[in-house]
Amino acid sequence: MPKAFPEEFRRDVIAVARKGEAPLRQIAKDFGISEGCLHRWLKIADRDDGITPADGSPTSSESVELREARKRIKMLEQEAEVMRRAVGYLSRDVNPK
Repeated sequence: MPKAFPEEFRRDVIAVARKGEAPLRQIAKDFGISEGCLHRWLKIADRDDGITPADGSPTSSESVELREARKRIKMLEQEAEVMRRAVGYLSRDVNPK
């Protein structure tokens, strides 16, 4: 796996690309990265800066929060299921038919 570029380098490349003074292909070539990489960085930066695309994709921080919320919901659902089973088991012994 290739080594990740430093965050400061990414910010510099994104800033130059957003100025729009040169084509993205030339900017990518000047900085020694692929054009696809530059497009991906710009897409991520747009989401993180609140310039979300029309599809409504969440930002990186929202993605982390959403992932944690889903984990918490799953755990709570499992706890509720255990409680339902425990109540059913205990109530069976209290009121025998």
